[in-house]
Amino acid sequence: MNLPFFKALRPLTELTTTSRRVGLAVVMGSALLSSAAYAELDYAEKEELKFGFIKLTDMAPLAIAYEKGYFEDEGLYVTLEAQANWKVLLDRVIDGQLDGAHMLAGQPLGATIGYGTKAHIVTAFSMDLNGNGITVSNDVWDEMKKNIPNDADGKPVHPISASALKPVIDGYKAQGKPFKMGMVFPVSTHNYELRYWLAAGGVHPGYYAPARGDTSGQINADALLSVTPPPQMPATMEAGTISGYCVGEPWNQQAVFKGIGVPVITDYEIWKNNPEKVFGVSNEWAEQYPNTHIRVVKAMIRAAKWLDDNNNGNRPEAVEILSRSQYVGADYDVIANSMTGTFEYEKGDKREIPDFNVFFRHHATYPYYSDAIWYLTQMRRWGQIAEPKSDEWFMKIAKEVYRPDIYAQAAQSLIEDGVMQATEFPDFTTEDGFKPPQSEFIDGVMYDGKYPNEYLKRFDIGLKGDDQV
Repeated sequence: MNLPFFKALRPLTELTTTSRRVGLAVVMGSALLSSAAYAELDYAEKEELKFGFIKLTDMAPLAIAYEKGYFEDEGLYVTLEAQANWKVLLDRVIDGQLDGAHMLAGQPLGATIGYGTKAHIVTAFSMDLNGNGITVSNDVWDEMKKNIPNDADGKPVHPISASALKPVIDGYKAQGKPFKMGMVFPVSTHNYELRYWLAAGGVHPGYYAPARGDTSGQINADALLSVTPPPQMPATMEAGTISGYCVGEPWNQQAVFKGIGVPVITDYEIWKNNPEKVFGVSNEWAEQYPNTHIRVVKAMIRAAKWLDDNNNGNRPEAVEILSRSQYVGADYDVIANSMTGTFEYEKGDKREIPDFNVFFRHHATYPYYSDAIWYLTQMRRWGQIAEPKSDEWFMKIAKEVYRPDIYAQAAQSLIEDGVMQATEFPDFTTEDGFKPPQSEFIDGVMYDGKYPNEYLKRFDIGLKGDDQV
């Protein structure tokens, strides 16, 4: 240990008070943990815990941590409880009925900045990458296909741009009919992915204007987006209430199995290896139970690794677990259709997408500041953040909500336990929390999380600079 350096960060007396202390975060600009600062992890302050989730396949790290005994290995006795919808889930974390939950990545950010319910929520664990799709009804698909080229096998060329949907929407307008689509929550990945895809194809998805009391998100919209709970998506579309939706699995594949719709694109094709769900807790809870929090993250890291181990070799077992009624409760075959590395678009058009669900590869579990900032840019782009914000503001909020320091303590403890290797994690001595600039979006626009306002200026559709609705 570099003792003089460590003394400068924390008085030595604070480190020697007891032989068992929580790992300490070394703040070095990026606020990440140096391996030099690790001390042995103490016992959990709270052993009996209740975590919430929504019935989606990306809740898998919670189910696996429970079923494989990883929570118990950390001295934690966990109850997992399905929630009715994302709002109920968030409210129950805020009021303490739940200790933590499977959350939309935008929920901790939206709550912390006061969009909707105001509460300081933090995340130290990213649950997965990818995993969503956009599905349209059979009638809409029949019209879209006229605008999509086919490959040599007569199958539609992917990825499919929303420009193929635009003439369909224009046709609805000509008939005086609204074109409606569903997404799961105003600050959901699904909302932002659907908006991104539509806008990239020249379809305006509408603005929010919270300062004016308009939180519909439908101002100036070509397509009207509204909230539908994930398990209800297929039935709502079948009833004709919506003509399409963006949702996580298994509810896109359910439309294929029921013969009521066609998934036209996955979020992997909209933004390759995009961050999806997170595990969220209140900041108050995190401060009250720091050792418990670290141990929860440890168990979930192990679960995520198990899900991706052996080139997805554990996925069939994972699918069986998720198909149980207490978890996702969908048919095994429906869940397996995407969870085992394939994805079925039009019935019979099944394609290999080995990274459709990623739980550990590509450092999927690490809570990158750049991921947080991307979500904030989309909130600004569509008016949920009504006024201009500086780049420094984006960084400040990201650091308040995303906690890579806690993640690093959990990872270091797993390394010290001999359960995992340092090479399986980012290099915590150099990691600054920002992914390299990314350009693998459907529109090719480059994203650099260090320059959010420059990023927003690159879009033709959406707020930027001093724009306000």
